[in-house]
Amino acid sequence: MKAKRAKLFPKERRILEQVGENIKLARLRRKLTMEQVSKRANIGRSTLWHVEKGSEHISIGIFLQVLSVLGLVNDLKNIAKDDILGRKLQDANLTIRKRGPKRSK
Repeated sequence: MKAKRAKLFPKERRILEQVGENIKLARLRRKLTMEQVSKRANIGRSTLWHVEKGSEHISIGIFLQVLSVLGLVNDLKNIAKDDILGRKLQDANLTIRKRGPKRSK
């Protein structure tokens, strides 16, 4: 049985393409060839090409390897770090319990 592939919306596809373009520009700014980066990341040159194109079938582990070679691995740590909406939703669901008065000793 074939595994189902997730279908991306056009907006999500554009985001992936932009991430790929950013990775490509980072590689070019460092004056590294595709061959050098793919060797250091232990991936094929065609896989790196797919990363730079923002292909949806590339795993996040491959992105991590490429970002590591470029010295940008810490950028991946910032994903969803400042989850403003999530924090607001969490705060809205917090209930404050009423406490009785303190007992005197």
